[in-house]
Amino acid sequence: MTLDAWQWAMIVVAATLVGVSKTGIAGVGMLFVAIFANILPTKIASGFVLPLLIFGDVVAVASYRRHTEWKYLWRLMPWTAAGVVTGYFAMDRIDDRQASVLIGTIIVVLVGAQAWRKWRPPAADAPHPVWFAPLIGVLAGFTTLVANAAGPLMAVYLLAMRLPKMAYVGTGAMFFLLLNLFKVPFMVNLGLITTDSFGVNLMLAPAVLAGALFGRWLLPRINQRLFEGLILVFSALAGLRLLLS
Repeated sequence: MTLDAWQWAMIVVAATLVGVSKTGIAGVGMLFVAIFANILPTKIASGFVLPLLIFGDVVAVASYRRHTEWKYLWRLMPWTAAGVVTGYFAMDRIDDRQASVLIGTIIVVLVGAQAWRKWRPPAADAPHPVWFAPLIGVLAGFTTLVANAAGPLMAVYLLAMRLPKMAYVGTGAMFFLLLNLFKVPFMVNLGLITTDSFGVNLMLAPAVLAGALFGRWLLPRINQRLFEGLILVFSALAGLRLLLS
């Protein structure tokens, strides 16, 4: 991989943000997606980042596995697997620009819907429709294979379930570990994970670990309301970035 010095610096920053997003503020995850998308083509970046994500997931699950709310995962996983398979067959049929616009649009719409639901009068609150989890699951599976951009979708889902921040992070960590491991054979088959790219991943692993340790320190010190607000803001900004790039 031939990169300029500033590109290497940005990749190290992005790898650190991978760790922070896994154990601290999940919404930060879309920042590293945007950084990698600016340095590498969207689809190539999707495969390059995957081993870094898995390393961060392992650290996060080791830290927060006791907080996992499994009932929310079982509602999503079959649909998410279907979305991954759909993304696999769509990968050769869409270009990087189409992938960015599609994913950015989905993220912005869902973040807007969650913000409206979160701040409307309590009396108007109602259970989510039966199609909510299947829709999020399929979209998350599709977008994670195409651009590793399922983070904002999962954020919308977990915030909608009104999980406390520790349960939010623990459930999200387990979800993404299972999902990212499931994606590996597809990415290898598409040629998006290679021995060369994995060698660079190994060099960046310490940065992921450093970010994960910082995220573990940060999470207990963040107010729940601020935590939720930051997730929505980061998700919206990342969606707009993909949409307008």
